[in-house]
Amino acid sequence: MMIYASLRLLFYKYIIIVIHSEFTEQKSEPQMQVQDLDLRLLRIFATIVECGGLSAAESRLNIGRSTISTHLSDLEVRLGMTLCKRGRSGFELTDAGRVTYQASLQLLQQCDTFAATVAGSKHTLSGRVTIAIVDTLISDPRCGVAKAIAALKNKSSNLQFDIHVCEAREVETAVANGRSLVGIGVSRHHIRGLHYQPLHPETNYLYCASGHPLFDCAAKDSSKLLAQAEVITSNYMRDKEIRNDGLNYQNSASAYHDEGIAHLILSGKFIGYLPEHYASYWVEKGLFRAIQPEKYSYQIPVVLITSKSNSSSPLAQAMISALQNSSPGSSE
Repeated sequence: MMIYASLRLLFYKYIIIVIHSEFTEQKSEPQMQVQDLDLRLLRIFATIVECGGLSAAESRLNIGRSTISTHLSDLEVRLGMTLCKRGRSGFELTDAGRVTYQASLQLLQQCDTFAATVAGSKHTLSGRVTIAIVDTLISDPRCGVAKAIAALKNKSSNLQFDIHVCEAREVETAVANGRSLVGIGVSRHHIRGLHYQPLHPETNYLYCASGHPLFDCAAKDSSKLLAQAEVITSNYMRDKEIRNDGLNYQNSASAYHDEGIAHLILSGKFIGYLPEHYASYWVEKGLFRAIQPEKYSYQIPVVLITSKSNSSSPLAQAMISALQNSSPGSSE
């Protein structure tokens, strides 16, 4: 109870600051970017947890490990509790840390929603636009993220953009727990409480690289080589159930992102599936070749993922609308 009481006090303090900032007459347009120390510390703590430790959070936060450690210690002092164990044995949340993390996600989501709602009452877009997205979509000309960001920036300069590139399941988790306003990814097994809107299909082919026995092999002579080929496994929504291609997965190579799969294929020792738009870079250079594309291919929808609990906020609606307008073929 003490944990929630402390966090509630921080939230009430934040509301007072925001209200004062938003409704005090100023000569210039008031900014919704409130630099509140307690909320900043909570955001840093949430990032540490999601990254699995202080060192792993350095690149995400763009600050050094010693500074991150200082911020974490400051938060523990302000809350009066130990949130995690850190040292040679690794990073591990305490029971209080686990409760605080979950409560922090709810608190930060409420703060962002509150800020966006207040700004929306003045017909002004303001706040933090957080986007979770799977890797390599930038190479797909149908991806409308950049256009959507430009459209929102043209409407308002009082916006912060925060993009996290992550594995497909992490995209859904980020939206579900409120860390991301919207997500763009691939999913066949929907999570309750999330809304999925198809944007466009992504076609994936089975590729090999120059130097692999299948690269210069005619289709009619490839059966034996395919049976012996080592296929890259991935949980990036490209499992055997989806492909159903009958190939022998030996589990001698695995990757969780397209870039990792590409590295393995380039070695000339493995074959694996990649999106056509991403693999085209190496295909055009003569380094990749699709293996029997009429047989070894599958499609998976790229979807816009939103939370049913916060998609009604003005900022979320603006981002959703911008993505819909920037993505050809999107449908309700």
